[in-house]
Amino acid sequence: MAERAGRTRAARMTGRERREQLVSVGRSLFAEKGFDATSVEEVAARAKVSKPVVYEHFGGKEGLYAVVVDRETACLLGALETALDDPRQHPRVLMERAALAFLTYIDTHEDGFRILVRDSPATHASGTYSSLLGDVAATVEGILAGQLRIRGYKPSDAALYAQMLVGMVAYTGQWWLETRTPSKEQVAARMVNLSWFGLGALERTPELRGR
Repeated sequence: MAERAGRTRAARMTGRERREQLVSVGRSLFAEKGFDATSVEEVAARAKVSKPVVYEHFGGKEGLYAVVVDRETACLLGALETALDDPRQHPRVLMERAALAFLTYIDTHEDGFRILVRDSPATHASGTYSSLLGDVAATVEGILAGQLRIRGYKPSDAALYAQMLVGMVAYTGQWWLETRTPSKEQVAARMVNLSWFGLGALERTPELRGR
């Protein structure tokens, strides 16, 4: 009787509600097991629907994965762009906001972040973690180019420094996901401490000294 009641409640979902349910179920499974190890059968079983329902909404596992990744990408990129979208702020404040926004996303969207940092299937050509970081680096590059120009450095170096900064934040974020210590505020402060004072002491024509 309980199983029959559950099926009755599930059958009463609207199309939009069913789609959101499947996205939520898929998100959990992809985070837990990865794309390759997750099957349509598992998605259907956990959602208490038949396999054809999953195919009807997404065309298969690839379609469901694409929706999940696109949503997580938009969420993280939106948070980072919001943190950086205030040219009136001092560059160090922008760096602090971006680092904290990144760590906050990890803290509140753990499943989503785990999905993003996994390898995407070959059929999913866009929306991957690396392309997302590339978008963020492009935004950071624009900010750095202006600051380098003001301080008499070569603006052409901005692209390289942007990749370095974004890489540091991204890798540290993956490490923090598993440790969760110290607090995200402390991690953000220390990342900015290292990067800001490193930028503040830049040599105009750096060279290797050990050669």
